Amino acid sequence: MRSEYITFRSVTLAQRGERALRRDGVDCVLQRTPRWMEERGCGYCLRLRPQDTVRAVRLLRQGGVTFSRVFAQKDDGSVEELAL
Repeated sequence: MRSEYITFRSVTLAQRGERALRRDGVDCVLQRTPRWMEERGCGYCLRLRPQDTVRAVRLLRQGGVTFSRVFAQKDDGSVEELAL
């Protein structure tokens, strides 16, 4: 299944993001970043469904929650950074 990830520099920011998204009904999972993301300097992320990503980014920005990057992992295992 395809997933998308919003990355954060710290667990505190990721927790703040998780609370903000859940408060507005966006289902997400807080986790350590997968190995392929660690190389890009991100320690924690929120994993969510692709259909929720644009809304989640908007909610985080509106709430003043700083995040690093947004990535999509496709069914074939390839990864791309999303410009949102």
